[in-house]
Amino acid sequence: MAYQTTAAEYTHLEVRKLRLVDLFDVLDKGIDDFRAKPTHLFFLAVIYPAATLFAAMVVGDGDLMPLVFPMLSGLVLVGPFVGLAMEEMSRHRERGLDMSWTTAFNFFKSPSFKDIAILGLLTIALFLLWVAVADTIYVMTIGDSWQVSVEDFTRSILTTRAGWALIIVGNFIGLLFAITSLCIGVVSFPLLLDRQVGVAVAVETSVRAVLANPVIMAVWGVIVGGSLLIGALPLLVGLAVVIPVLGHATWHLYRKVVV
Repeated sequence: MAYQTTAAEYTHLEVRKLRLVDLFDVLDKGIDDFRAKPTHLFFLAVIYPAATLFAAMVVGDGDLMPLVFPMLSGLVLVGPFVGLAMEEMSRHRERGLDMSWTTAFNFFKSPSFKDIAILGLLTIALFLLWVAVADTIYVMTIGDSWQVSVEDFTRSILTTRAGWALIIVGNFIGLLFAITSLCIGVVSFPLLLDRQVGVAVAVETSVRAVLANPVIMAVWGVIVGGSLLIGALPLLVGLAVVIPVLGHATWHLYRKVVV
C-alpha cells in the first residue's frame, strides 16, 4: 500500500481519551493478530542466540554482573522500536492486505523511514544511557570492587544497607527512564508507519496522548513491563509470544488514541 499522506496535512493531531476497557480491547486484537500470523519461531531464533551470547559474556567477564538486570529491564525502553514489524503486519491486516513476513518490513520503503530510524536511534540511546546510569549507581552504592561469586553478589544486594540503597535508587531512576520512553514512543512509531508527519510531530503527539490519558497509559506501561517480566521468567521462552503480541497491540492502541 502506498504511503501518500504528507506532513503538511497533519501539523497537530487530535488525541482521544481512553478507558480501561480499551486496553483490554487492544490486547485482545493483538492476540488475534498473533494467532492469524504466529511469529514465535522467528523470535525464538533471535532471542536464544542473543541470550546465550549475553550469558556467556556475563560468565566470562564478571564485570558485566551488575548490568544483567538493567539490560533485561531496559527491554521496556526499546520495546516500541522492536515491535515495528508487528505493527506493520497489523497495519496490513487492518487494511485487508497481505500479512506476511514479506510485508512485515515494508517500513524500509516508507517515506518516513528516515524519521523512524532517527526515533529508533533515540530509543537505543535512551537504553544505553540507562545502562550507563545503572552502572554508575552501582559503583556509587556497592563500589567497583565486586569480583565475587553469584551468591555473594546476591547477598550483598539483598542483605546490606548499600544493596537496599541500590535497589531503591535504581528502581526510582529506572521508573523515570520508563516514563520517558512511554511518553516518547507509545504511539510515535505506529504513527510514523501510518502517516508522514516527521519525528517532532510524532513525539509531540505521543506525549500529548500520555498527558491526555495519564492513568490509562500508566496502566499500559505496567502491562508492558509486567508482561515482559513474566515472559522472561521461563528461560525467556515467553518473550517469543509476549513481544509480538505487544507489538500488534501497540498498533491498535495507536488507532484508538490518535484521531
